Amino acid sequence: MSAAPDASTIDPGATDLSRFGYAQQLSRRVGSYASFAAGFSFVSILTTVFQLFGLGFSFGGTAFFWTWPAVLAGQLMVALCFAELAARYPLSGAIYQWARRLGGAVVGWFAGWTMVIAQIITLAAAAIALQVVLPAVWSGFQLIGTDPALSTKDGAANAVVLGCILLAVTTILNATSVRIVAVVNSIGVTCELVGVVLIVILLTSKAERGPSVVLHTTNLDNSTGYVVPLLISALMAAYVLVGFDSAGELAEETHKPRATTPRTILRAVIASGIGGAFLIIAALMAAPSVTDGDLATQGLPYVLTSRLGTTTGKLLLLDVALAVCVCTLAIQTAAARMIFSMARDNVLPASPWLRRVSPRTGTPVAATVVPGVLAAVCLVVNVGNAGLFLGLASVCIMLLYIAYLMVTTPLLVRRLTGNGLSGGTDENGRPLFSLGRFGVVVNIVAVGYGLAMTINLGWPRADVYDPAGEGWYLHYLPLITLAIVGIGGLIAYRAQRTAYLAEVRA
Repeated sequence: MSAAPDASTIDPGATDLSRFGYAQQLSRRVGSYASFAAGFSFVSILTTVFQLFGLGFSFGGTAFFWTWPAVLAGQLMVALCFAELAARYPLSGAIYQWARRLGGAVVGWFAGWTMVIAQIITLAAAAIALQVVLPAVWSGFQLIGTDPALSTKDGAANAVVLGCILLAVTTILNATSVRIVAVVNSIGVTCELVGVVLIVILLTSKAERGPSVVLHTTNLDNSTGYVVPLLISALMAAYVLVGFDSAGELAEETHKPRATTPRTILRAVIASGIGGAFLIIAALMAAPSVTDGDLATQGLPYVLTSRLGTTTGKLLLLDVALAVCVCTLAIQTAAARMIFSMARDNVLPASPWLRRVSPRTGTPVAATVVPGVLAAVCLVVNVGNAGLFLGLASVCIMLLYIAYLMVTTPLLVRRLTGNGLSGGTDENGRPLFSLGRFGVVVNIVAVGYGLAMTINLGWPRADVYDPAGEGWYLHYLPLITLAIVGIGGLIAYRAQRTAYLAEVRA
């Protein structure tokens, strides 16, 4: 007779996971700070605010700041809903798993499919952010042509080269070790938080104007009124404040995820929101001018180098470059876990291959390589396309918002039909995170906000998606992509369903 296992050696996380019908395959090595880092580094305010500050300012002028708290309030409602779900379903592939359990297998599959496509495109968009930073640090990083601006063909082509190099590095790291990725993420997020504080303090000390600058309408294009320009400038905040759910993607690798993950999701949103708000205000206060057009075309790198001097400015830009790298790493990690989770349920093509976890590294290697390669393909096929960046940014965020809606909408239906989330306790014996009587109101706001922003993101605007007039396909790129993702998803779902039924009958 074999001896009973020592209770001290039993992993409570693995026991909890087995209740959902899954075995513990991934290495549970992620602590509370690393979990927060996963969500915060996906948002990565240094990466995304530096990328899109010029976009927000060019349409909304100094008043574009107010789109930031508006988007933050909406996304905080979404994050509160996600925190409840993370406490009750601590599973990798969070969006897919939550949607499947709330809305059924079909809703779950399409949520996962949409999320995977969105994460791959987001991965590509994040990788090309190096172009915004590195050539400003040293001209030697401009490997192709001479003009580093992303809006030019030289800049767009060089962005693809730098992006592909970064994707190769993040793929190797993600495939090598969960622990290494967690450490790199934690170090990177710490450096990013310190960098945000330093940038805000230094820019504030060089202020040309007071914080009341955000109360003005300087450079706001009011030819069609204030609403339309501000809706367009809100795309900047909408792009930045997403990805906080990635802390949930690492639930199966996190210690005490029922207690840890809800907190880290909310902390990632709140920390990003506060840090980003101060960053925007400091930049508007310190910019040499808010009327000469340079702030719209050159963005935050221009403010840093012009106000803080070449040496200090470039050192801070190196910190931004590190944030870009860590952001790309975090996005790929989240995409890999989503693919792994779906493949584990045998709902993706090549599922047996994609769900394999290396016994040596404890990572899903194939599920890691796929998003890295596909993101690189997204970049390579667009070499020389000056409209690439805005196109990728708009498409990936629209898809992310749609995937979020496939979670918050069925959750709201459950609340309204009286079939709300169950209670229970976390690993510490405390009640699970719950919105209580505020759940319905928060959920309604989350769904309403998500619908409004999805429409705003997908609305075809030539001045946003095809500013250079390169082709009608860029003008309608979000809608075209949505159609392709929907039709492609339907074909893939039917093919996979047919194969599954054939296997069952055999």
